[in-house]
Amino acid sequence: MVLNLFSSGSDRKEKFRPLKPKTVKIYVCGVTPYDTTHLGHAFTYVSFDMMIRYLRFKGFNVIYTQNVTDIDDDVLRKAREQKTDWKSLGNFWTKRYRDDMDSLNVLKPTYYVKATESMPQIIRIVSKLVKNGFAYESGGNVYFNVKKFPGYGMLSHFTKKQMKMLLKERGGDPDDPNKKNPLDFIVWQKWKKGEPFWSSPWGKGRPGWHIECSAVISKYLGNQIDIHGGGRDLIFPHHESEIAQSESFTGKSPFSKYFVHTAMVIYKGEKMSKSLGNLVLISDLVKKHSPNAIRWMLLSHRYRQIWEYAPDELEDSESCLRRIENYLRSSRKSRSSGINKAALKEFSAAMDNDFDTPEALHVIKNLCKSGKDQETAELMMKILGFLV
Repeated sequence: MVLNLFSSGSDRKEKFRPLKPKTVKIYVCGVTPYDTTHLGHAFTYVSFDMMIRYLRFKGFNVIYTQNVTDIDDDVLRKAREQKTDWKSLGNFWTKRYRDDMDSLNVLKPTYYVKATESMPQIIRIVSKLVKNGFAYESGGNVYFNVKKFPGYGMLSHFTKKQMKMLLKERGGDPDDPNKKNPLDFIVWQKWKKGEPFWSSPWGKGRPGWHIECSAVISKYLGNQIDIHGGGRDLIFPHHESEIAQSESFTGKSPFSKYFVHTAMVIYKGEKMSKSLGNLVLISDLVKKHSPNAIRWMLLSHRYRQIWEYAPDELEDSESCLRRIENYLRSSRKSRSSGINKAALKEFSAAMDNDFDTPEALHVIKNLCKSGKDQETAELMMKILGFLV
């Protein structure tokens, strides 16, 4: 069966056809390590972990890269507030994030790269963008000129008015007097007293937000990739800007054949976020619940559909997993009656339908209602391997 994948760019399901047969290059935007890991992060990274496991099951060689934004306005702000070194702060929260992902049995990326490890490639990309007229220096900063990239906005499908409004909400400054156009974005920013810096052709400074992902992708995955992932809130301006600068740098299109985005997690009526403080921490959840129960709960929601966390869901997940464990335990010595091929077909059909994990979990629950036999138990274990 062919996998059908919802692509944000086309806003519809498409048949998944990688750029090269049997190889899938996937990049997922990582965390900015200035605070703790919460359930919203876990939903994104467990969802992509599930996708990667299933793609490998289908016979693809998956090369998975993720970044960590260890130099950023938020990291520097938090370090100042806590009167600590920005590197120490970033290392602390990066380790905490990775420990949380390990606790949830999330597979490690093939490449896990810090922004600060990518400076030579970042400077190389910015230099070429300036040389070829896609970027310009102004006021000590270097900006990408969106008028040089006619496709800007094709991923998000936003109007210029909507993009200006969202840019202001998400940390940008459409009124920056150094810009030629309100939607131009910084690819290199000048040094400010008290901040770390790197030497560049434009003086002391550090990269803008978007450029690190383009640099990491070009170095570890090449000019074009199959899947670019992240939370839905990254579509604009982050992923929109990545497309513009990457395709302008490489001359190759599409930068990513498919853009795949996870939905937001709601808690107490609002999006779960550090800024609002309505966080459910992974480090707290694993003290009370098994990692499998947490994963089961997360995957009981479709990866691209908004949902609201309720603590009762974890209790239900624990109960469901206990029933599965009892089934598996009692089936070990049962006589085989033939593998349930229909169930495997149902599971594959659910997963091939844009990773319909709620339906896939339903297949597992139905297997528990079938007669006990060893081969059905083995099938269930195989399916569980993609999910928990």
